[in-house]
Amino acid sequence: MFTPPVGFHFKVEVLGLTPVADDLRFVEVGGLALEVATEEMPEGGENRFVQRYPGRAKYGDLVLKRGLLKGSEVWNWARQCVEELDVAPKDVDVTLLNEAHEPLMSWHLVGAYPVKWSVSDFNATVNSVVVETLTLAYRHFRIDRN
Repeated sequence: MFTPPVGFHFKVEVLGLTPVADDLRFVEVGGLALEVATEEMPEGGENRFVQRYPGRAKYGDLVLKRGLLKGSEVWNWARQCVEELDVAPKDVDVTLLNEAHEPLMSWHLVGAYPVKWSVSDFNATVNSVVVETLTLAYRHFRIDRN
């Protein structure tokens, strides 16, 4: 019997960065999406129909969340790209793991770079950790099914 994999056991790697301590321990990954844009053309002589033709593939932004860290190489890369406009694209691997910590599937994102960084709201009435969110744009991804 097939059991679907769990979504809470994964790892993220930014290739070309040397992480420090918990630098790549993200608690949430979102935005792994692929969509084909379509172009609509009215049917010639027949007003009831519209033909839809496939266009380019569109990929969503990758959204990574983790507890706020000081002294982070990922933060340094994001700051360099966003504040200094010195964009240095890097490949990113998102890997879904099994119970033995072995790869089940991997998404290899090509040419990723930070486009947004944000931090959660501070609220003295709530007992929660500060979460930073990093949004990455990328050219495309390849899926490896291990």
